[in-house]
Amino acid sequence: MDFDVLESSTFAQIAETLRSVRKREQQLDQIHSILSEKFHEASSAHQEECDKIRDLVKGKPGELIGNTSEMRAVRDQVRQIANSIALVLVRGNAGTGKEYVARSIHQLSDRREKPFVTLNCSTLGDSNGGNISNGNSANSFESELFGYERGAFTGATSRRLGKAELALGGTLFLDEVASLAPAAQVKLLQFIQDGKFSRLGSNIVQNSDVRIIASTARNLEQMIQQGLFREDLYYRLNVFQIHLTELSQRKTDILLLADYFIAKMNLKYGKKILRLSSPAIDMLLSYHWPGNVRELENCIEHACLVTTDVAINAYDLPPTLQTDVTSGTALLPEGTAPLSTLIDSYEREIISEALRRHKGNMSAAGRDLDLSPRVMHYKVNRLGIEVNKS
Repeated sequence: MDFDVLESSTFAQIAETLRSVRKREQQLDQIHSILSEKFHEASSAHQEECDKIRDLVKGKPGELIGNTSEMRAVRDQVRQIANSIALVLVRGNAGTGKEYVARSIHQLSDRREKPFVTLNCSTLGDSNGGNISNGNSANSFESELFGYERGAFTGATSRRLGKAELALGGTLFLDEVASLAPAAQVKLLQFIQDGKFSRLGSNIVQNSDVRIIASTARNLEQMIQQGLFREDLYYRLNVFQIHLTELSQRKTDILLLADYFIAKMNLKYGKKILRLSSPAIDMLLSYHWPGNVRELENCIEHACLVTTDVAINAYDLPPTLQTDVTSGTALLPEGTAPLSTLIDSYEREIISEALRRHKGNMSAAGRDLDLSPRVMHYKVNRLGIEVNKS
């Protein structure tokens, strides 16, 4: 709602009341009625805006963005498993949105009012490929998951609650669970089987009421064959599996995601970006997105920060997109290019966007760019720009 319009219409109604009603008591009654009605409208509009901001920042419960068959299947799986206590294994390459799927499951479950706690297994000191610490450090898997008492090991100067305790009644998300070293895998398996734990340095056994969701980007079946991942733990985690495909395999979701991220960045940075230019759209759809959804979000955030327009143009996108010859999104040809080529690339982008904005009307586009009709026709022909009047 436009609050300026609301304010002006309120004053107009009050002024009309003062003109048409003579008795003071009736004036006061009608003004009170007008103000009450407008206050209710403003309050409803404010709540709507707050809901919109919350949905954009946290994500609407269960709303996974995408219209491809793959994403529709994921949404169906999320709704199907949300109210169960079954363990879920979310699989997909880095950046595909595994944590967002886990959060959607949590938000649709009866645990939604309880904590959602994340433990990134790949950052721990006793992860596969890390330095084995035998649990005697503040960043070992056991101390992170179960917590520790003061004096439990060197450096434990105060009590610290573990993720299992912090997630009590809610959901514990084990990100990149395949990174755990064999000793940590044993501890996790025992925790899942018993549903009990003790802080390091304590003899008090606590019951755990947490719903576990795990994720991985690695091939667990191959790791089992190589002896890097416990088969019994695999079967414990793999009760219900959700697989996320790469963004490059669901191209039609790219623009939906981009629009969502633009709205999110508008709120985050106080911008008023309305859309993507046609060349920017072409570039987004042509790029191969090795970083998947996370890379797309970072790309849109970069563009929102650098643009000075109401639209994101191709030259606002990060250099990785503008120089990616392999996917055909490069603004410049492979190798070195003269300054004239760079200038032509940017002119083509700007003129194409002006033509799109004016639905192919070259005169109107030329006026926007302060170009005469003769110069406008010359540049369109020289740069090989197609004019679509639609």
